[in-house]
Formats: sequence, structure tokens, C-alpha cells
Amino acid sequence: MAKVCEVCGRGPQFGNRISHAHNVTKRRWNLNLHSVHAVVKGAAKRIRVCASCIRSGKVQKAGKVQKPAAAA
Repeated sequence: MAKVCEVCGRGPQFGNRISHAHNVTKRRWNLNLHSVHAVVKGAAKRIRVCASCIRSGKVQKAGKVQKPAAAA
């Protein structure tokens, strides 16, 4: 299964691991993916979403009651 967020499309980033002796080997930084039960096109579906999309509110979780906006 691909390490890709289904909302924003972000994938792993690649770079080099550098030791104290400056030996260079390949490495990758994976996303912080979570399997979330979310509402997609009006239906509840399990999707793999990165933590930044969950925190920013791009994902509406299924079964969660939305709080009404507070009147100022």
C-alpha cells in the first residue's frame, strides 16, 4: 500500500543519511498517516490521511457531531 495521503496527495520525501564520518546512504521521511473513518461524498469511508490534514480540518470524521458556530 502506498504511503500517500488520500486528501492532499503528499508522499514520502527522499534524502541522504549522513554519518559522523560523512558516509552518505539513502533514506526516506514517511508521512504520519492515519487510517480514519471519514465522510467522503456523503458516505462514510475509511481513508488514509496524513496528520496535517486531520489537524487543519480538511477531513470530516464520520459519526462526529458538528458543534454549531458560537454566536458572538
